[in-house]
Amino acid sequence: MTKTAAAYGNGLYELAAEENICDEILSEVGAVDKILRDNPDYLRILSENSIPKQERFKLIDDAFSGKINKYLLNFMKILFEKGYIRDFSGCARQYVIRYNEANGISEAVVTSAVELDELQKEALIRKLETISGRKIILKERIDRSIVAGLKVEMDGIQYDGSASGRLKTIRKNVSDIIV
Repeated sequence: MTKTAAAYGNGLYELAAEENICDEILSEVGAVDKILRDNPDYLRILSENSIPKQERFKLIDDAFSGKINKYLLNFMKILFEKGYIRDFSGCARQYVIRYNEANGISEAVVTSAVELDELQKEALIRKLETISGRKIILKERIDRSIVAGLKVEMDGIQYDGSASGRLKTIRKNVSDIIV
């Protein structure tokens, strides 16, 4: 994430907090981010200098006016005006970070060789909530190379309980002894 995205994302969060619309903006910023990610040509058009600026500005209004909060719409227009519309995704990410901090939420990314069932997910969430003292939002990744077990990354800390991670530790310990 760029410094620009972080600064603008923080600004959006501050405005939302001041206006008491953090939850509304959270859901909308995620939806807009998904739309922009799913439609990279739209961002390309908004950044195309050969198209008059007013026409590109109108594209934002046509696509989002009346569908998202006026503050978020104006935020997008400011990003466009300043030439930072491609940083929207980073701004959205920073907004989520600030929202999570303010609401005692941590995101945890769990990597496993196979998809976890609902009971496993619930048990993992409860365990992580106990460890962190925060509400957990769990995101899953599948990586067959870890063979078995789990890797969890939360709050900048990685917990590696995978078979491949344990084998790496054993290899390192053995090589340290042999050297």
